[in-house]
Amino acid sequence: MAPLTALRRATPGPVLTATAVFGATAAFGLLLGWATYGLHGITPVLDRATNSTSTWILWTTAAGALIRERWLAVWSGALMMLATCCGYYTASNLGGTFGSGGLGTAAVWAVAGLAGGPLLGWAGWTVRRARGDLRAVAGAVIAMVVLGEGLWLGLALRYWETAVVFLTAGVLLAALLTVYLARTGARRYWLCAVFAPVGGLVFYLAEVTILNGLIG
Repeated sequence: MAPLTALRRATPGPVLTATAVFGATAAFGLLLGWATYGLHGITPVLDRATNSTSTWILWTTAAGALIRERWLAVWSGALMMLATCCGYYTASNLGGTFGSGGLGTAAVWAVAGLAGGPLLGWAGWTVRRARGDLRAVAGAVIAMVVLGEGLWLGLALRYWETAVVFLTAGVLLAALLTVYLARTGARRYWLCAVFAPVGGLVFYLAEVTILNGLIG
């Protein structure tokens, strides 16, 4: 116990907090990625729920909402998305399904996660802890992910039955976030419901034009 006590006294509190947050975020991301791969094919519902961009992003947003400091939430968003990619593709490699093109695909998703993870970590933190009009915008950012994936499933892949489920979930999520923001006194809370479908369309176009172009 003596070395541990000395470490606590010698190490500033914010450093210990950041270390703990980053460690927990990375561990959860690795487990989420591993579980995502492991749950493929068990049932149609689980297969679609785990083989989904929304799954990783919503967990990243939830992590951001649980973290008290904004800068920690932002950087943890990037770390969690990267760790989730590592967990998923490590499990894929061990499962023998990585394939010759797996490294390029993993790199694309890792870069996408590093780019989008901070935004989603910020969105989760902002909805729960911030003040001002940005709370409504952050709520729209969260809901747009599900709406955008629903559009992609329907318009790009023609999986309309699944697309309807995602679009319905996205609408409900936008409505719930709008109600939550209204009940907590957020200014212009209605912007969440207005911007969510616009953001969903932008998210869909980004998937079609950028990700599809890189991954194929």
